[in-house]
Amino acid sequence: MSTLYDFVAHDISGREVPIRAYRGKVLLIVNTASQCGFTPQYEGLEALYTDLRQKGLVVLGFPCNQFGRQEPGDAAEIASFCKLTYDVTFPMFAKIDVNGPQASPLFAWLTKQAPGLFGSQRIKWNFTKFLVDRNGKVLKRFAPSTKPAAIRSKIEQIL
Repeated sequence: MSTLYDFVAHDISGREVPIRAYRGKVLLIVNTASQCGFTPQYEGLEALYTDLRQKGLVVLGFPCNQFGRQEPGDAAEIASFCKLTYDVTFPMFAKIDVNGPQASPLFAWLTKQAPGLFGSQRIKWNFTKFLVDRNGKVLKRFAPSTKPAAIRSKIEQIL
């Protein structure tokens, strides 16, 4: 059986990043999109990261174009949008699929660890969030409609 720390992802610039680099941190892993009704959540995600990173929180953003084609840009466009529009400083990764045969192995694992409603392993939309403790255990999956501020107290409890 795999653990969170067995996975590797590519950052927004294409550099390979082993997830084990975040061992010992509390992670909030989110599939994102730049043209979604939930896109303003970037602001809340950045606020969580800015306020809590010194205590050990890292937000990891994974752009995805599978929902309404709401992330059509390439890596440079996504990075520019995130920086210029929301001043995102948390780690952003290369665009991925989160469902289907081409799904990122990381997201396939996350959805098995924390299934959605009625045990579904599919991600329903952009800005689904996975909260992971310092030991790599997935504690909870949050719906796209759950604003980052609404999960702040849960994050603070495990920090």
